[in-house]
Amino acid sequence: MKYIDLNHLIPQLAETGTWIGRCTVPAKKAYNGIAGPHVILARKGNVYDLSEYYTSTSELINSKRPVASLKALTELPKLGSLTEILKNSLYFNRNPKLPYFIAPNDIQAIKACGVTFIKSLLERVIEEKAKGDAHIANDIRQTIYDSLGKDLSKVVAGSPETEKLKKELQEKGLWSQYLEVGIGKDAEVFSKAQPLSAIGFGAEVGVLKSSKWNNPEPEIVLAVSSSGKIVGATLGNDVNLRDYEGRSALLLGEAKDQNGSCAIGPMFRLFDETFSLEDVKNCEVDFAMQGKDNFSTSGSNKMKEISRTPENLVNQVIGKNHQYPDGLVLFLGTMFAPTEDRNKKGLGFTHKKGDQVNISSPHLGTLINWVNTCDKIPKWEFGIGAFTNYVLQRNSKKTQAQS
Repeated sequence: MKYIDLNHLIPQLAETGTWIGRCTVPAKKAYNGIAGPHVILARKGNVYDLSEYYTSTSELINSKRPVASLKALTELPKLGSLTEILKNSLYFNRNPKLPYFIAPNDIQAIKACGVTFIKSLLERVIEEKAKGDAHIANDIRQTIYDSLGKDLSKVVAGSPETEKLKKELQEKGLWSQYLEVGIGKDAEVFSKAQPLSAIGFGAEVGVLKSSKWNNPEPEIVLAVSSSGKIVGATLGNDVNLRDYEGRSALLLGEAKDQNGSCAIGPMFRLFDETFSLEDVKNCEVDFAMQGKDNFSTSGSNKMKEISRTPENLVNQVIGKNHQYPDGLVLFLGTMFAPTEDRNKKGLGFTHKKGDQVNISSPHLGTLINWVNTCDKIPKWEFGIGAFTNYVLQRNSKKTQAQS
């Protein structure tokens, strides 16, 4: 299960496109000899250090012409081959004396939109009606499908038709707070995780040991500048505790933000002549999961099925009413929520320790992670304070070298 064909994880091993991210770099290879997270550029099968020019991907994404600026950089320190660093990023294969990938975002806010796809919308309604009890979810699922059908994709969120549908569902006792944000005028927006807390390619994601009903949520993640401009995209896993949120929507924070519950990567692909927002809107995202118990599940979904456009979602998050000076990354909502029975008939899907989760797209590569409990994976210890000290040390070394 742990065999990975690294040659297919990044499209053409970054022969085309503008790819940026972050690597943890040991002191021996680090800029100014200060070990820590370095901004990198992947180009033609190799990984290059951008530390001389940028201290964070936030700084790069918020620059005036990031793609043009990167194209102008020709003499950059090489950290290693893309394949070597991808291999060293797998948690069970990691050598801390060599560079390895971490989440490409750093000090940006990590925001997410929920119930933007019909399947996840209906599953959220089921969670609510089941009150977090997986034992009765299957019966409720069938009742909802019998009443609503499985296709609300033609419903335009916030339209007059939606108001009519709302009244009909209220009469049937099936209206829900999730339908309100799924097809109403206002999208659901929440903070998925804290800046610098996301884990990256090859790491272990975390679920609470106390959770008995949880799942992965494969998503497209946008890179958004402080001005609200969408500049690129990557992949993400919005790990979710279904039993927690199902018991009460007020437990959203516990259901969404735990140690290792947010995976982003492998890198940002910036918009250039080879990749655009239209490609994001038309892309497909594939999901595959393999467990140590030989259970597997997979699915493929299309961004075309999203109920709101990426621009609409971004405009609901950032603008005159709410600013993000460092920019943000935005999860667009899950396209696929596994529901197959895993343990007993009627109990649906839940994670087990050691599950391998692959989220992939032809344009964005593959994000691979393994599942463990939150208390068993590495603690999150590198926060804003540590990042500030790290930057100060690098700059101090730079000043000393120049004097």
